[in-house]
Amino acid sequence: MTTIAPTRLGRRITVTGVVQGVGFRPFVYRLAQRHGLAGGVRNESGEVQIELEGPAAALDAFVTALTVEAPPLARIERVDVEPLAATGRDGFVILPSVARADRRQPISPDAALCAACEAELFDPADRRAGYPFITCTDCGPRFTVIEDMPYDRERTSMRAFPMCPVCRHEYETPGDRRYHSETNSCPACGPRVWLEASDGAPHGVPQADPIDSAARLLRAGLIVAVRGLGGFHLAVDATSDEAVRRLRQRKHRDAKPLAIMVRSLDEARLVAQVTPAEAALLTSRERPIVLLQRRADTPLADAIAPGLDTVGAMLAYTPLHHLLLAAAGRPLVMTSGNASEEPIAIGNDDARARLAGIADALLLHDREIVARYDDSVLRVAGRAPLFLRRGRGYAPLPLDLPVASPRPLVAVGPHLKNTFALVHGRRAFVSQHVGDLENIETLDHYRAALAAYQRLFRIAPEVAVRDLHPSYLSTRIAGELGLARVITVQHHHAHVAAVLAEHGLRGPAVGVAFDGTGYGTDGRVWGAEVLVASLTGFHRAAHLRYAPLPGGDLAARQPWRVLLGYASLDPATAATFAAAFAGVSTTERELAAGQIAADLNAPLASSLGRLFDAAAAALGVRVRSRYEGQAAMELESLAGLAPAQPLPFAISDEAGGDVLDPLPLLVALAERRAAGDAVQELAARFHETVAAAADTLAARAAARSGLHTVALSGGCFQNRRLLESLTARLEARGLRVLVPRRLSPNDGAISYGQAAVAAALLHSEEATP
Repeated sequence: MTTIAPTRLGRRITVTGVVQGVGFRPFVYRLAQRHGLAGGVRNESGEVQIELEGPAAALDAFVTALTVEAPPLARIERVDVEPLAATGRDGFVILPSVARADRRQPISPDAALCAACEAELFDPADRRAGYPFITCTDCGPRFTVIEDMPYDRERTSMRAFPMCPVCRHEYETPGDRRYHSETNSCPACGPRVWLEASDGAPHGVPQADPIDSAARLLRAGLIVAVRGLGGFHLAVDATSDEAVRRLRQRKHRDAKPLAIMVRSLDEARLVAQVTPAEAALLTSRERPIVLLQRRADTPLADAIAPGLDTVGAMLAYTPLHHLLLAAAGRPLVMTSGNASEEPIAIGNDDARARLAGIADALLLHDREIVARYDDSVLRVAGRAPLFLRRGRGYAPLPLDLPVASPRPLVAVGPHLKNTFALVHGRRAFVSQHVGDLENIETLDHYRAALAAYQRLFRIAPEVAVRDLHPSYLSTRIAGELGLARVITVQHHHAHVAAVLAEHGLRGPAVGVAFDGTGYGTDGRVWGAEVLVASLTGFHRAAHLRYAPLPGGDLAARQPWRVLLGYASLDPATAATFAAAFAGVSTTERELAAGQIAADLNAPLASSLGRLFDAAAAALGVRVRSRYEGQAAMELESLAGLAPAQPLPFAISDEAGGDVLDPLPLLVALAERRAAGDAVQELAARFHETVAAAADTLAARAAARSGLHTVALSGGCFQNRRLLESLTARLEARGLRVLVPRRLSPNDGAISYGQAAVAAALLHSEEATP
């Protein structure tokens, strides 16, 4: 009987997405071997090209498995399959990468140590046991070591470490987990770690085991600067109040909460309550800092997050972290390696110069950090993750825009919590967290990061997009770029546009933008706005009643000033707030009152962030803040999540839209506090009043405009209680509620919103005859 061989066919397959630097070519190789297919695979800029020959059934099975079994770090966006003539090829090969100048490709973020590498790390019989740079195709550094694309070792900082014969054999063996792992190394050929005293001399401990020696210093209460993936951490024993206070004193970070690191989920549960959604975030390959509810019996030092009921915790994500935590035997504070307000240190010399006055010792290594990379911070709110800061593990993955930009552009972002965005077509490459543009060091970081993004993603912008505020440093940067056109976008319009764009919408929709400050179209300070907005425009439907901020920016750090501004709207309320001003000197108060009366450095503001400050002062929670947002965060902690009833509020219908007057609410809070009501209950009732008032304002705007979608944005929606309460109220009305999930509701999303607005405007202009 004659057996007829199956017909041999050919296929060309193009895979786009995050498919480079994630072990995709080795995966394709193994898949082709398994299905008996011939051909080859190679990286091209922005995609993987596969050519195959074999029986139809095997080809179909290959295409199915390509997406179902993809490597854990891959993010496949599209698979295109087209016929190809079969030429009788034999075997399957990995071909050299090809770079195309006209193409852009996503870059994989750094990923946490995988389970297989962790097992080897602690296996005494393994040749990489205790090696702090163990990695494979499924884990390890990516963005922080890549200098240019396509992703090959010679274009990374790993090129300084030629592979030894054993590592080279792994790298070239198709069945090995480290096949084409560009960061592959071992103790014989890879980076090394050592310990120094803060004066640069080798520390007086055995250098044969610098990690164990660093752990001994930590157990003794000393501060160790640890060089990680995207920069330095300052580490200290998280259970020692004395050690944590010493760190605060040296770092000049009086009260702002510090993050901690533990090795495992079980250890996280010893210090905080962990829900299933929070556990999923903690153990994800991104390993962000997750805001958790502190346990009443937590062993953590009180000084880690004074006045708050939460703690930011993350699991170890590098082999160095795992080894250090295992040796220390306790949770460690892992806060950014910098003095307050500066960018984190990334180089050894940089750390020696800037951290010498803070750290007692430095745990260093010689793998250079190409990209500065802060830890990401998230919390679970509204039944899903919510970004507070987007950095390591997530950036620089791009976001799509609803409207493709006909010209490449750069959105320079805001002044505080800055990010920038580079756009080509529909793709917006939003940077990692840059920080507040308030010093030359952060400005240098901004410029270096922007230059790196332009190089990596091959985008030469023709248009700049900036905030409406004329004095922001980001505004100056937009001008310095020398581009022929600069588009301005109002701050809160950008907030709302970012949420619409993330959800793939152009609008119009009702946008609720609640934050601290943003420059309004009337030249005043905005911050509690209800807009009816699309990507191409907006009108203001409602806002908070204006009140003066005596001292300007100083009012953000001194809540009593905000309350004084509200009290000036009705002098009869002064006696009601007398207790709130008890800790303020007569001279200070008179000077601030004089500023209001003379309209001197007392700008009018409609800011919800400042209303939180005023409420904290009225309740006696805080009259002076030691860091941005402290009063609001403490108020949220006091409020908890227990049910509470809102207090009465007043809305007036004025020519420019609805206006919410918060003065009656502040008076009620002060009076009830004086009458003996618990501050926790009043804090909860304040939150519910704000949510109820915002619900009313948004519903009125929706009804008047015939809209059924509401987008929530602005830094105040990092507040879990406010976000969840307002969302529930709006949804109960049958309205669709959009919440930011891929970027933070705070100013970190402004650049993306600016980009979405500019892209839509440019598209509209080109479409108009």
